[in-house]
Amino acid sequence: MKFSLNTGFSRLALLAFVGMFLLTFGGSLASAAGGAPDCASWPLCLPGSVEGAGQLFHRVSAGLTAVLMLALLFEAWRTQRGDHLLLPLTTLAVVLFFAEAYIGAVQVVRGFPAQLATMHTLTAMAAWVAMLVLVVAAGLLARPGVSYPPLDLPQRLKDFLTLTKPVIVLLLLVTTFAGMVTGGKAWPAWDLLFFTLLGGAMAAGGSGAINQYIDRELDRNMQRTAQRPMAAGRMTPAEGLSFGLGLCLVSLTVLAVQVNLLAAVLSLAGMIYYVVLYSLLLKKATVQNIVIGGGAGAIPPMVGWAAATGSLDIPALFLFAIIFMWTPPHFWALALVRRNEYARAGVPMMPVVHGEAETRRQVWWYTLALVGLTLLMPLFGMAGSVYLVSALVFGGGLIYAAWRVLTTDSNKIAWQMYRYSSMYLMFIFVALMVDALV
Repeated sequence: MKFSLNTGFSRLALLAFVGMFLLTFGGSLASAAGGAPDCASWPLCLPGSVEGAGQLFHRVSAGLTAVLMLALLFEAWRTQRGDHLLLPLTTLAVVLFFAEAYIGAVQVVRGFPAQLATMHTLTAMAAWVAMLVLVVAAGLLARPGVSYPPLDLPQRLKDFLTLTKPVIVLLLLVTTFAGMVTGGKAWPAWDLLFFTLLGGAMAAGGSGAINQYIDRELDRNMQRTAQRPMAAGRMTPAEGLSFGLGLCLVSLTVLAVQVNLLAAVLSLAGMIYYVVLYSLLLKKATVQNIVIGGGAGAIPPMVGWAAATGSLDIPALFLFAIIFMWTPPHFWALALVRRNEYARAGVPMMPVVHGEAETRRQVWWYTLALVGLTLLMPLFGMAGSVYLVSALVFGGGLIYAAWRVLTTDSNKIAWQMYRYSSMYLMFIFVALMVDALV
C-alpha cells in the first residue's frame, strides 16, 4: 500500500492539516505572550499591543482554516460516501475542530475559566490527532474516480431524521425534562432547558444512528425495520455511522460547555451503554438483552437532574429505576407481536428463547414490580399527592393491560400493551413534574 496525494480529497486533507498546524502554532505563541486580555471580544477586536495583535491573527487564521475544514467535509461527503474509515474520520476531525473553536469563543466571553481552558486544550489535541490520522489514511486509501448517484435532498433529510429515531428521542426528552423539574423543584431557566434538551436530543439521535449502523444487516430481516435508510440501501453505512458519531460529539460539547460536566459525563455513559453494551455485546448474545440494556434509556432523567442541580441524589436513582423496570415489559410486549421476525433475524428475545407463555408471565411480574416501585416515591417522601394519585391511576391501567396480555393469547392485546406502556411512562413523568411544581 503506497502513500499518494493523487486525489483532490487527499490533497485537501493535507492542506487543512497544514492550516491546523499553523493555527495551533500561532495560538500557542499568542497564549504564551499573554495577549488574551487585550483582545477580549469575539470574534474580532482592536488590539492595543503586539500580544493582542497576535490573538487577532490567531482568530483570523482560525476563520481561514475553518473554510478549509468545511471544504474538506463537503469533499468527503461527495467522494468518500462509501468509505467506512475516511468519511467517519473526516466528520470527527471537522467536528472536533469546530468544537475547539466553539469552546475557545465561549472561554473568551466567560473570562477564560480554567475548566474551559482545559477542555479547549484537550479538544485541540484530539482534533490534531484525528487530522494526522486522516491525512495518512487519505494518502493510503483515497482513490480517484469514485462517483455516486445524485442525492434526493428531501428524501435525504427525511432519512437523517429517521436515523435519529425521533419518537424514541421525544420520549427520552420528556424524561430528561422531568428530571430537570423534579430535581430543581422549579421550572428551569430557558437557556439551561434549551441546551440540555438540545444536547440530549443529539445524544439520543446520534446513538440511534450508530445503532442502526450496527444493526443494518439485522434490520433487513425484519418488516418493522426493513425500510430504515441503511437497511433499504438509501444511505451507505459510512454515511449513517458518520452522522451518528458527529451528532454524539456535538452533543457532548454542548452539554459540557453550556450545561455542566456531570450532565455531559452521564450522557456519554448513556451513549456507551446503548452502543457498546447493548447494541454490540448484548442484543444478539443473551435473552436478558433488554433487561440489562434498559439502563441506557434510564439515564436521561439523571442527565436532567444533574443539569438542574449539578449533582445526583437518591430520587434521581428512583427515576433511573422506574425506566429500568419499565423497559422489559414494554419491549417484550412488542417482541410477542414480532416474535417470528426476531427469530428470523437471530435476536434471542424472550418469546423466541422461552416461548410466548413465559414471556406473558414475565410481562405480568415486571409490570407489578414497576408499579410497586413507582408507589415507593411518595411513601419515602420523594413525591406528593398529585404524583401518588397519578401513579395509582396510570399504574392500574398498566396492570390491567398486562393482565390481558397474560390471560389472552392475542397479538392485538400485546400491541395495545406496547402502545399504552409508552404513554404510561410519559404520563408518570409528567405527573412528577406537576407534583414538583405545585
